[in-house]
Amino acid sequence: MTYWFGGALAVGALGSMDVAQTEAEAAPKVDSLASTEAVAASARSGKVVKTSGMKLFSGNANTRLAAEIAGQLGMNLGKITVSRFADGEVNVMVHENVRGKDVYIVQPTCSPVNENLMELLLMVSTMRRSSARRITAVIPYYGYARQDRKMQARVPISAADVARLLEAMGVDRVVAVDLHCGQIQGFFGPRVPVDNLDGGTVGVSYFGDKDLHNPVIVSPDAGGVYRAKKFREGLAQKYDVDAGLAMIIKQRARANEVDRMDLVGSVVDSDVVIVDDMIDTAGTLAKAADVLVANGARRVYSFASHGLFSGPANERISQSKLEEVVVLNTIPLTPAHEANAKIVQLSVAPLIAQAIYNIHQKKSISALFK
Repeated sequence: MTYWFGGALAVGALGSMDVAQTEAEAAPKVDSLASTEAVAASARSGKVVKTSGMKLFSGNANTRLAAEIAGQLGMNLGKITVSRFADGEVNVMVHENVRGKDVYIVQPTCSPVNENLMELLLMVSTMRRSSARRITAVIPYYGYARQDRKMQARVPISAADVARLLEAMGVDRVVAVDLHCGQIQGFFGPRVPVDNLDGGTVGVSYFGDKDLHNPVIVSPDAGGVYRAKKFREGLAQKYDVDAGLAMIIKQRARANEVDRMDLVGSVVDSDVVIVDDMIDTAGTLAKAADVLVANGARRVYSFASHGLFSGPANERISQSKLEEVVVLNTIPLTPAHEANAKIVQLSVAPLIAQAIYNIHQKKSISALFK
């Protein structure tokens, strides 16, 4: 597994994670794509960004990412204990004053989904009961997002139900990365704005630096064409790369299982990048790579914001025709996934830190993606 950390935003010492949180050090900053906003200017000048009145906390879901975000902002994570009682109930204790503060809680609701979701809900509730001025839930990966509508009778719309739970606990704002369905933003009421950050910009930076031959961006299904098109446009605007666009039409036999795939577009003598929002069991991805190679692709890469890598995903990736499977660190990798030479993880910490900075300074979020 290769770890790639892009874009230093701020200069400042990162302290150890306080009180019962994993002491995960942020990855070292390296030269890469520089941010163009005020935080990057602070980094170049050696100044620490203005974070007065701001507190950043983390649950147990992804402490390394939270530490990286704190390091980018030049601040330490807040002192909090998120533990378990003997019977498994979640216990949250905040060890510093948050009254009147602008609180940000970093907690993806990845596996174990229900444990991490309950931690997030109780952290939000605790901050609200402790008189925080504003509470922003930073949810790099929004669990239950795939259940965003009724596909059959008598099933829940879980993505909306999670939104209602967060609202009921008192959240004021949500920051997410590449929601599975953009309409999830509408599941929250107008009192709770939702910022859906485009993690594809990090992938564009990575692949823009690669020497791709006759590149083609491929959407693995009809619903992802817009995402693939934005990725292609990003390569064109930032790197003057004229990439083609193709799409795979798949017919599912059942969940996580694809019956047939057809390619729309040409990939002959091309380096191909399959762009999606998440990789779960990697069955669809491995089959897509087979289809693309059978249709003349030279090399096949994959980019997805969220690497769930459930069940047989690791083995499927290892045995697939994929050159690299590139994901963001919205979800922590297991040791087995880290050992997989085909998996490359990019850091989304600079992007999230920039968004937090802009929110705190009352600056535009959409300006980050123009």
